[in-house]
Amino acid sequence: MTPDQYCQEKAIQSGSSFYYSFLYLPAERRRAITALYAFCREVDDVVDECTDPAVARAKLAWWRHEVARIFDGAEGGPAHPVTKALAAVAERFDLTEKRLNEIIDGMEMDLDYNRYADFETLKRYCYHVASVVGLCSAGIFGYRNADTLAYAQDLGLAFQLTNIIRDVGEDARRDRIYLPQDELSRFGVSDEDILHARETDGFRQLMEFQIERAEGCYAQAYAALPAEDRRSQRPGIIMAAIYQTLLKEIRRDGCHVMRERVSLTPIRKLWIAWTTWIRG
Repeated sequence: MTPDQYCQEKAIQSGSSFYYSFLYLPAERRRAITALYAFCREVDDVVDECTDPAVARAKLAWWRHEVARIFDGAEGGPAHPVTKALAAVAERFDLTEKRLNEIIDGMEMDLDYNRYADFETLKRYCYHVASVVGLCSAGIFGYRNADTLAYAQDLGLAFQLTNIIRDVGEDARRDRIYLPQDELSRFGVSDEDILHARETDGFRQLMEFQIERAEGCYAQAYAALPAEDRRSQRPGIIMAAIYQTLLKEIRRDGCHVMRERVSLTPIRKLWIAWTTWIRG
């Protein structure tokens, strides 16, 4: 199996909305975004699958070493199929060592925090695990106006807030609560309510507040996207269409995110991707 094939398999197996957003890209750009996505999945899996934080830190340190080998010109280059795939596209698409390490920084935050005091603290986490990915993705898709980077950063935040809303119950079962602590207090929701899946009126109001914030971030991102780059940035717009549909489903379902994980079927994601691409 080649490095590119490995990355492709990683993307397909995930079933992520991210995969559907780049189906229609030209081959070289699709190759690059698939490698980036596979990298994000690999480093995220380290934290999700390692029960020993010391082992997880050691593995993330190994990934930092792999990232360094993409750029340091060392003989043989990186060892992992994902970093081999990234090495083949990094220079052309301006995938920098700094940004790849910032993504790892975000994964490492999950080893240091399982609660977030306020939204500003949560935004810092979201920047590393999602907005940096948005910035890298914008470079892969191509842009002419530097204002597109503001769009990409805002869109990454919107995506991560959507993930947090969708995964409240799943995260709670890992003793993680990403909803800001001060906002839980404002709506009269305790950590114990989240950990024991108690759907109070306050919790439903809290989730409505989170959904409104996420929608506001999508609107802010769209407003920042320059007209001349809208066509090249269609993959991000496709993913946004899928994620905003997911938010509508969560709201329509009554925000029962502590008991179930709302998702869209592959065929529905494919339909949204196709119709969004055609609309341009």
